[in-house]
Amino acid sequence: MLKETKAKRVERIKIEKDGLDVLGDIHRYAQTGKEIDPEDIDRFKWYGLYTQNRNLQDKDDNTLYFMLRVKLLGGRLDLEGLEAVAEISQRYARGTADFTSRQDIQFHYIKVEDLPTIFKRLEQAGLTTVFAAGDVPRNVVTCPINDVDVERIFDVGTIVKEVNEYFDANKEVSNLPRKYKVGISGCSKHCASHEIQDLSFNATKFQDDKVLFDVSVGGGLASNKRIASHLGYVEAEQVLAVAKAVTEIYKEHGGRENRNRARVGHLLETFGVDKFLQTLHSKLDFSLQKKGVQIYTPYAQRGHFGVHGSVKEGRSYIGCAINGGKIGAEGLYGLLKILRKYEASAIRATISQNFVITDLPSKSAHAAVEKLSAIGIDANPSSFKAGSLSCTGRNFCKYGVSETKDLAIELAEYLEKKFPDFSEPLSFSVNGCPHSCAHPHIVDIGLLGCKVKHKGETVSGFELILGGNLEGDRSNFGRKTGIKFISKDAFKIVESIIESYRSTHYKNFHDYAAGVLYE
Repeated sequence: MLKETKAKRVERIKIEKDGLDVLGDIHRYAQTGKEIDPEDIDRFKWYGLYTQNRNLQDKDDNTLYFMLRVKLLGGRLDLEGLEAVAEISQRYARGTADFTSRQDIQFHYIKVEDLPTIFKRLEQAGLTTVFAAGDVPRNVVTCPINDVDVERIFDVGTIVKEVNEYFDANKEVSNLPRKYKVGISGCSKHCASHEIQDLSFNATKFQDDKVLFDVSVGGGLASNKRIASHLGYVEAEQVLAVAKAVTEIYKEHGGRENRNRARVGHLLETFGVDKFLQTLHSKLDFSLQKKGVQIYTPYAQRGHFGVHGSVKEGRSYIGCAINGGKIGAEGLYGLLKILRKYEASAIRATISQNFVITDLPSKSAHAAVEKLSAIGIDANPSSFKAGSLSCTGRNFCKYGVSETKDLAIELAEYLEKKFPDFSEPLSFSVNGCPHSCAHPHIVDIGLLGCKVKHKGETVSGFELILGGNLEGDRSNFGRKTGIKFISKDAFKIVESIIESYRSTHYKNFHDYAAGVLYE
């Protein structure tokens, strides 16, 4: 008998029991304490759960711990929600809590026996983990300042809500070939990184002040490393129809034989852009409009940091950096206290693992900034902290080769001391394995986790990647340099790169990196 491949196993599991139907089993396992069926563990992903690495677990602790990911719809977390996630972090997750690159928040050390209570607490606060993972549409990413930005092109809040509601716990889309990532943005800085989404819509204003949405399909990283293809433009009221149609095409035609060739980008490569567009048009009662592709903001300049006036009179928003998303229970409670003190009602997570306070009274903004700084949250971050991304890393991720979170924080602090006057926007990634969760191929300086030889032994380390950038059709992926090093050498390696750049004639780091790589 032929051995069942990974892809066939996953497809069989999904057919035998829909991932959405595992919720009853989660409650049963929580109540009985029985050993969890490995196939149900795979289905747990549909409720945002992954088993975590045992790397930090005591040797005599045989508990099966999970990472739990909570979706923040539109990136929004109000005071009630903030209190709920802080409580969950403190009571059930050993104080862990990280913002992700998909506007979610995730915890570690979660026990199955605590899940019914956690789910109930989240529901009370209007939060959910449904479709936070698995072969499903993930959280729809959008601009965190969409509803308050005076420079926005279009307020996409209603559109994002409609698309999220269509996807929400919908069995029609609960068995896709693989994960499926959608972005919808009206941001003038194009902060939703449409270039690496499976499907994205970006508001574009034309000379007659008419706003259309640029439709891009097939972006991705890791095994699907490609810049999304521009298909055309649609009206705001047509976005939902296109989202439904592209999802249907992916469900019907996406690869299911090989999970490394199963993303929308792979389907687009197989079909070709013309056939994909033809198939899309066959499912719509309108055609995408053909217009020139707009010019996009360079990736490193897409942040929303600092204090800014809001569209709401007397209010400001404050873009804050926390470095790699690591905030924890202490940070969450500290943030909650500050928001209450200064009468702000919500934050919105960003896809750069940071967040924005959306509606603080302008008269209190600078006082709030000082209080935030005191708990390690920076409204005016250095270039090194502002542009830093890091994945879950070896401590908790089963795929992790190298640890990331603490290294990212320490690296930023080290560079701040070495280059206190450095002000050019830079993007960094500390990624613990080849899976690209922290996007090492689209940043200026990427550290990609790998095994390296050191003093005759094979140990955890990184390979240096340089020169990545997202900028619409001018985008390019960073290139491996072949330079590999152990974790503690990362500080001197990155320091030497920045010193080298500052000694050259190049006007920006991106041009410098291109010169180094291609000369």
